[in-house]
Amino acid sequence: MISKKWVVLLVGLMLIFSLAACGSGSNSAGSTNTPSQAASSDPAATNASEETNVAEEDAVDSNGTPEMDFDMGGKTIKVVAWYDKSIKEDNPDNIQRKKNLEALEKKHNFKMEYVSVDWGEYQSKVTASLLSGEPIGDIVALGISYTIPTLTKQGLLWPVDEYTTNGKVFNQKIRNEMSQYNGKSYGFQADLSNPWGGIYYNRTLMDKLGMKPLQEYVDNDQWNWDTFMQVAKEATRDTNNDGKLDTWGLTNFNFFTEALISNEADLVNGDKQSLDDPKTVEALNLVSRILTEKVARPQETGAWDEPGRFFRQGNVLLYPGPNWDIGNIKKDMENSDIGFLPYPKGPSASEYHYGTTEYEMLTIPKAVEHPERLIYIWEKIHDIDSVYDYPEQAGLEQNFTNEADINNALLTSKGYVLLKYGTFPKNPYFQILGDILNGESVSTVVEKYKAVTQSAIDEVYKK
Repeated sequence: MISKKWVVLLVGLMLIFSLAACGSGSNSAGSTNTPSQAASSDPAATNASEETNVAEEDAVDSNGTPEMDFDMGGKTIKVVAWYDKSIKEDNPDNIQRKKNLEALEKKHNFKMEYVSVDWGEYQSKVTASLLSGEPIGDIVALGISYTIPTLTKQGLLWPVDEYTTNGKVFNQKIRNEMSQYNGKSYGFQADLSNPWGGIYYNRTLMDKLGMKPLQEYVDNDQWNWDTFMQVAKEATRDTNNDGKLDTWGLTNFNFFTEALISNEADLVNGDKQSLDDPKTVEALNLVSRILTEKVARPQETGAWDEPGRFFRQGNVLLYPGPNWDIGNIKKDMENSDIGFLPYPKGPSASEYHYGTTEYEMLTIPKAVEHPERLIYIWEKIHDIDSVYDYPEQAGLEQNFTNEADINNALLTSKGYVLLKYGTFPKNPYFQILGDILNGESVSTVVEKYKAVTQSAIDEVYKK
């Protein structure tokens, strides 16, 4: 039976992943160029590149919605989220957005109001308002996990794909992949960035231990599960020869979600369980290997934030952490050089990935009239000429001084995936992980929970 200490840690770590994409919108938009791209020395190649960029920009701009003329009759448009989504005039892009909003309010005769509902009651309160036919807002932020298919199959939201084709404004990954149900898209975001995250590492400790620079593994396309384990083993040492380990490779044993993400795996595939999929089995085997080869620092209290605190103590090399923890790391490790890597590429993966079990999308409740007008207004607010070279530039350059770390973060954002097992409240994720961490074999665990996982899926799809 899984110990209470494991339960506390697992619940906390799952909270990290569920929150990692909540409020992830940066209110920044721009091109997807990587920083400091080198110009070609070949003039012909440079000209061709410029022509291609112009063509691509024209193609994107042509998808913008033509100007519309309508009067909202003094309506107050309520934008609801679990945090304040109002536009902060804290950078040049947001100043442009605020000016756009003010002009639109005057032209179309409306006022924008931003409503914040406490996270703890958000899902239940918003869902109840949708079911009652009296939605809490006109534009409502929802978590994809509890929206698709649970709310979409009840016809509570407008499909919005025909209004969100402007690739300069709307994130097409949300439109074309993440918010899809029965061939229609139900969510949108005017944010071209995707969440980033991966593995923080302590370069100062790496140098102290005389280890090969970890960035070389990424540069040579060798950052995979084998080299990851090799590095973690090398950093797990008794450096003062007192018979006790005093440095470790990894902050915690639980690498299950990260393994699924980095191997393009999940516990579900549509309405079918995929626990016995070879890619998922590979992920479980990695978790088992981390445990049995003892490359992670043993837990002490089991608190959810313990891995991050371990890392900030300076004696652990690798910390799989969310992007929002960078502030704590920089504050507590002022004298350490901190680097950033993608999750190591799994044996079945084609590229580097980051992912979460939840993602925020904006939606229009079916009870709200004129969804095309609301999304038009949202589009025109965010249709700006960004001063930045790529989304998240300001934040990444503020947090990282090393260009390789910034490029690694952009790699993880580009490969962002949404794990769908979070859609099913009774999926046995914790039990699966707990049994692995308690030493049960992967094959036994897979057989034990295949039917349980399928039952959790069937409950949501009402099969």
